[in-house]
Amino acid sequence: MVSESTIQFLKDLKTNNNREWFLDNKKRYEAVKKEYYQITADFLDSMKPLDPALELLEVKNCVFRINRDIRFSKDKSPYKTHLGIWLSTGAKNVESAGYYLQIDAENPFVGGGMYCPQPEQIQKIRKEINFFYDDLVAITSDKDFVSTYKALNRDENSTLKNPPRGYEKDNPALEFLKLKSYTATENFSPELLTHKDFIPLMVQKMIALRPLNEFLNRALEIE
Repeated sequence: MVSESTIQFLKDLKTNNNREWFLDNKKRYEAVKKEYYQITADFLDSMKPLDPALELLEVKNCVFRINRDIRFSKDKSPYKTHLGIWLSTGAKNVESAGYYLQIDAENPFVGGGMYCPQPEQIQKIRKEINFFYDDLVAITSDKDFVSTYKALNRDENSTLKNPPRGYEKDNPALEFLKLKSYTATENFSPELLTHKDFIPLMVQKMIALRPLNEFLNRALEIE
């Protein structure tokens, strides 16, 4: 579970997102960071027996710096106001499908899959979908997946208007082929963050994505 002090720190940071305030509250942040790393370790301990592909992951592979990369952003706020945990066979710097949890004082969510694959990767994923469409239908129709995520994320920004090059309009897998990202997420109440069963509750939601992640990673392994 996440402590009230960590949640309060994230709230305070959101309203005081500047270097001077952060330095004045560095001790508070150090306590938050320590808890963040422990929560991540607890997630790894719970997820590794359920997904052996995560076996070699360490905490350092799954956490993020609190500093934002503002080089190409209009928003020059220096710090993130959430804590992210990314569990993937490829860790943070190798692109593959995985599980994600965002600890946010107001809008936490859990999910996973693969966000905005590179052109070469999305070609491999689409090829896999074209040949094994029934597999993806089964995965996204599974009761555990549907009860948590309902469906893959889909909006006008993540979906092509027309079929991708090389695929016909009558392809039965077209609605999957038109996606530019293959992710599923569920927003949950911030009250769950402090629930004593927070980690097992989130693990249950995460592991529902294992078949999707395995499908996507299988596609990426093809030469």
